[in-house]
Amino acid sequence: MAFRAFFGVLGGTLPDDIARAHGFEKPAAKRPEPSREPAKPETGALQLLGLLQREARLIDFFLEDITPYPDDQVGAGVRTIHAQCQELLRKHFRLAPVIDGVEGTYVKTESAGALAREPGAIRFTGNLPPQGKPSGGLLRHRGWRADAVSLPAVSPKQNLSILAPAELEVE
Repeated sequence: MAFRAFFGVLGGTLPDDIARAHGFEKPAAKRPEPSREPAKPETGALQLLGLLQREARLIDFFLEDITPYPDDQVGAGVRTIHAQCQELLRKHFRLAPVIDGVEGTYVKTESAGALAREPGAIRFTGNLPPQGKPSGGLLRHRGWRADAVSLPAVSPKQNLSILAPAELEVE
């Protein structure tokens, strides 16, 4: 034990069993916990808006004045933006209807599935009864739910408020 203690101390550490036998306790090495700031609600929104701009130039389209362009030119631009946005949604989200039914048909709320009973899953419109909830109605929109989301990881150094960098062409 003396030789192990001697050579252990020369190596920079006293073996654990020898330290305990003589009443010494090594302080537990504390790993610094990674500082995790709670995710801000706007983080995901800014990330998605940045993706829509980068992949489909959606912000450019919405903020541009399209009144001077003829309808056929706007329509051609919308087709491209539509296809790019659709591709982005399919890449990062698995979307499904809240009520998987045929629009225009009568749907009873109790037969619409468990998700349809969630608060906010169904919005009743039209001629509503003065008291209570209606038992069903014509399906006008199936609604959307996100079954899976796979947004890319965000670097802590990334400023999400920059949705698209300015572009400078060097000549």
